[in-house]
Amino acid sequence: MISLRTLTFLATSPLLGVVLATENNAISKHQGNSSTVQWGTCDSSVITNPAIICGSLEVPLDYHNRFAGKANIAFARLNATGERRGTVFLLPGGPGGSGIEQLNESGDLIASLTGGLYDIVGWDPRGVGTHTIPGEIYCFDSPDEYNTFWNGTIELNGIEETGNFTDPAEIQTLLAQAPTMQRKYAELARRCLRHPSGKYLKYVGTAATARDIVSMADALDGPGSAVNFVGFSYSSLLGSWLVNMFPKRVGKIIIDGVLNPTLMATEESSTVWAKHYLADTDKVYTAFLTGCALAGPENCPIATSENQTAADLDAVVQALIVQAHAAAQKNASVPVTSATIRLALLSLMYEPGGDASFANTTWPQLVAGVQGESSALSRRVSHTPQAFTRSLRRDSTLNEQNQTRSYTSVAILCGDSVDQRGTHMSEVFEEIISSSHNVSKMFSSAWPASFYACPFWPVRAVERYQGPFNKTLANPIMVVSNTLDPVTPLAGAKAVVDLLGNSARLVQQHGFGHTSTAEPSQCLNQVMFAYMTNNTLPEDNETICEVDADFEIFPGVNTAAILKVMGV
Repeated sequence: MISLRTLTFLATSPLLGVVLATENNAISKHQGNSSTVQWGTCDSSVITNPAIICGSLEVPLDYHNRFAGKANIAFARLNATGERRGTVFLLPGGPGGSGIEQLNESGDLIASLTGGLYDIVGWDPRGVGTHTIPGEIYCFDSPDEYNTFWNGTIELNGIEETGNFTDPAEIQTLLAQAPTMQRKYAELARRCLRHPSGKYLKYVGTAATARDIVSMADALDGPGSAVNFVGFSYSSLLGSWLVNMFPKRVGKIIIDGVLNPTLMATEESSTVWAKHYLADTDKVYTAFLTGCALAGPENCPIATSENQTAADLDAVVQALIVQAHAAAQKNASVPVTSATIRLALLSLMYEPGGDASFANTTWPQLVAGVQGESSALSRRVSHTPQAFTRSLRRDSTLNEQNQTRSYTSVAILCGDSVDQRGTHMSEVFEEIISSSHNVSKMFSSAWPASFYACPFWPVRAVERYQGPFNKTLANPIMVVSNTLDPVTPLAGAKAVVDLLGNSARLVQQHGFGHTSTAEPSQCLNQVMFAYMTNNTLPEDNETICEVDADFEIFPGVNTAAILKVMGV
């Protein structure tokens, strides 16, 4: 999990002095408009790789209104080790993930996959962190203020239900909360606008970030240079917008875990999430249960005997959910609710490498919590869903210094969304109920999720790119997807490739989890390496890479074994 930590720069932070680029040999050898970049050493509490250097670039706050002021983009760079061909810009998903942190964590891997021929740059986009301006978006000043505001609502407690809303009483209980949540989200909008960061809400959109990438490429590689980018999850939308906004600037682009840009441009975000992005989540859940069943009770205690099936284990999980729900009906302050269990499992769907740990550590804790046998668990999950929740943003939504909840993810996502359409909270709840019947029985009721805030978010970005998404690109791009992805299904990648035609190639990793990074594949690494170093892509869209056989989900159980049982 990526956390948002503080990164200090020599360039623009009052904590440090300015260092000219010419004073650093590692910097001065690079071409480009470096005079517009301010460079400096990095905060060692964040950047542990001594080869990484840090800097910032001033850009327009609004590229279409020079009177709006300036933004300042903080970034970090790992220099090429071979004959340099340019810069690859790297960004995780979220929205709201820190590219600087991802560079520190995976920069060496990306450098290897690109043959050491490119500088790798990770940056904190608008709305992320404390050194990019605009920085992190807040609507509350303290955790107490946040908790008081949402006290007694599903924002803190989650949605309670036992079986994809087959019980009419559970449907009525949810719908009865719609007026309260409607008022709360309207008041949240006013709070966010009043907060000091509210003046920046309209400037943190993805279209501006696409223009920031081009500005950084101009500064680092020279005006008009090819733009190279690797983006994951929500940053795949950035990639789609980037290549269609600047088709003649496209160099090497890889997007992985792909959102369908047409859906984002035409449908409300709440609908996109409920109807489309959860399409394969239950299949990933089945993959987890299948692996557990293959591992048996010795290696996965959710199993109670040998030779069980995924359906047998789902019955065990559902029984615990029903038990937790019954306890919550008698005492709303119980430590573990049905919502807690769902959110814990949804978090697990992102990274199958954590399946064994969850089954052997977290699952027994949940069971003990429901049974009231673990006072330690009661202390750990005092705000039950909050202890386990992971939103689409793959990092903490809490500022580490004061634990105040960040609204950066919501601000970017909703700023990119279609205009408000007068949607009522009751309609959002009806979508959740319908999705639980038709899309994801297990996870449609997971709340909160950033997508559900957008119908009520007060601001849209000053610029949104809403198509067309079928431009002819200067160079073809690589589109990557797992066969089963819990929040960005394969259908999104296929949609992008269909739109771009000969300007894109699809590469599928025969695995599960969120983005190809969830599981290792030497096959996929080789395809990426060939593309980045030789401009070689598969001839068609039928390439399927297997997950490495020695990567085990449970002891003795790998991805291929699980998918074989599932018939996938």
